Amino acid sequence: MEDSERMKLEALLKELESYRGRHTELITVYVSTGANLILTAKQLENEKSTAVNIKSKNTRKNVLDALERITRNLKLYKGTPAHGLAIFCGNISKVEGQPDIKLWTIEPPLDLRVKLYRCDQEFVLAPLQDMIKAKDIFGLIVIDRNEATIGVLEGKNIKVFRKLTSGIPGKFKAGGQSAQRFERGIEGLAKSFYRRVAESAKEAFFDNPKLKGILIGGPVPTKEKFVEEGELPTALKEKIIGMRDLGDATESGLHDLVELAKDLLEEQAITQEKEILNRFFTMLAKNPEKITYGFDETKHAIELGAVDELILSSELEKSKTLEMEDLAKTTSAEVKYVSVETEEGIQFKNIGGIGAILRFQIE
Repeated sequence: MEDSERMKLEALLKELESYRGRHTELITVYVSTGANLILTAKQLENEKSTAVNIKSKNTRKNVLDALERITRNLKLYKGTPAHGLAIFCGNISKVEGQPDIKLWTIEPPLDLRVKLYRCDQEFVLAPLQDMIKAKDIFGLIVIDRNEATIGVLEGKNIKVFRKLTSGIPGKFKAGGQSAQRFERGIEGLAKSFYRRVAESAKEAFFDNPKLKGILIGGPVPTKEKFVEEGELPTALKEKIIGMRDLGDATESGLHDLVELAKDLLEEQAITQEKEILNRFFTMLAKNPEKITYGFDETKHAIELGAVDELILSSELEKSKTLEMEDLAKTTSAEVKYVSVETEEGIQFKNIGGIGAILRFQIE
């Protein structure tokens, strides 16, 4: 997910979060990735039959009107969008008897794994809120002597890229030279397997500019031998941020690996934010002419084309964030987002939550 997509989605979710129905008349519909949109439309038609039984006349009318809007909107789609579809519709009026039914549709930036219909006093936003937390992409490899699974972690979303099997036979019981030849053959097959896994990892990760690191899981010494003998490109070896012992090299093992490496993932995000802000504050102290901060000053610098790197706090007012982000795009300035989970982040928020490193000094 692009940072710009994340910020716009976050702004919309905050708006949706602010609405609360006077009754259970706010409808949430999640159409999962790959789901049949026709079946979803049929389900919603069935919900109309259920809504007819609502005792309150006003609530019944508002729910039926919302369902009708949703089903009409679904007809605009030829099929389910690539990552699924989220629909929110209902009466957001604060005045009884004066309905104000609004509809929002969101095509998520990441795969939506949830199928849901709910009519309540508030919208169900958790699945999309989880997507907002997805900042970085990490490569995942789980491997043992028999198989390997390669995947990608983005936020809480784990996507399998490829599964491989080694074809290595079981143990050989005979002794002597036959056993030695068999063992040499086994080692040759293992090295060949490691190279195939490395080649698949290269295909999955090498050209991904957003890849922040790689995690590897497996038993000792298989994962270590894979790194040593698999002929991973140097650029990918340098991306390895940690290895964890585990005995499952299937898709389930990817989830286990993420769970075991939580500390590393959290540390990575914090380290990156610290690097951004340490660079900003160091330049502020040593080369203040190449720094600007504050909304008006930074906006002026962007308009002059002087901003190389725009830094925005997650606590900055969303309307200002979106304005500055759109403005930065016109001058190809790089946009970085930082949280308030570090001392540096809090310090940055206290000086306005917006700043920039400049390409050239401005008057």
